[in-house]
Amino acid sequence: MRWWLVPVGLLLGGCAAPVQLDTPMGARVDYQLGGQYEPADGVTGVVRDRTDSPAPGLWSACYVNAFQTQPGTDDVPEDLLLHDATGARVEDPDWPGEFLLDISTPAQRERVLTEVGGWFDGCAADGFDAVEPDNLDSWTRSQGLLTVDHAVAMAGLLVRRAHAAGLTIAQKNAADLAGRDLGFDYAVTEQCQVYGECQVYTDAYGDLVLEVEYSDAAFDAACAARGTEVAVQRRDRDVSVPGTEGYVSRFCS
Repeated sequence: MRWWLVPVGLLLGGCAAPVQLDTPMGARVDYQLGGQYEPADGVTGVVRDRTDSPAPGLWSACYVNAFQTQPGTDDVPEDLLLHDATGARVEDPDWPGEFLLDISTPAQRERVLTEVGGWFDGCAADGFDAVEPDNLDSWTRSQGLLTVDHAVAMAGLLVRRAHAAGLTIAQKNAADLAGRDLGFDYAVTEQCQVYGECQVYTDAYGDLVLEVEYSDAAFDAACAARGTEVAVQRRDRDVSVPGTEGYVSRFCS
């Protein structure tokens, strides 16, 4: 399996020049968003929140909520948040406490880039190899205040900022954008088996895909279809840590 694009320190035209590394078939990437823990034997990489640390000796991606806020945090200025006509914050209906960032104008996108780009820089300084910016599809939950064109424009800024920091960057979900060559280096997809979207990602990114499924049925089907081609993991929906009730982590055998 040809696996993750890993940045090198040389800069070319202001962006990090990535190289492709070969790793053995069946690469296992552990989706550790609920908190970092010691990777199991055989794990070749991890995805961890930007407030955690990379895994020594393993490929490590840094999760960043780039288009919405994190629940329970107050680290984004109010004027970077999207507000409706009444002045209320626009909240993700499926994730209470996550408020959408306002990427509706070039000026707002530049201001969001300053905030999120600082997080990218922190990921790079901590030693992460890559970033996974979440909620690219926030326009679909924006009450019509954001458009796909706003998301595409913001994505381009984030790609350039990540590469300038020496990081590769993932397209996270938003299957409709997978074929638009936005500059992302790999894909992270949740439940593409459930939604019938997996081929969209493999057509665009080949085997540079991390697939996370949250049910046994979807995981088993994904392993049968792609388990020797891309990294597939079964996780619990809370992406919890070992020892927690409900913790699940399985890889294709």
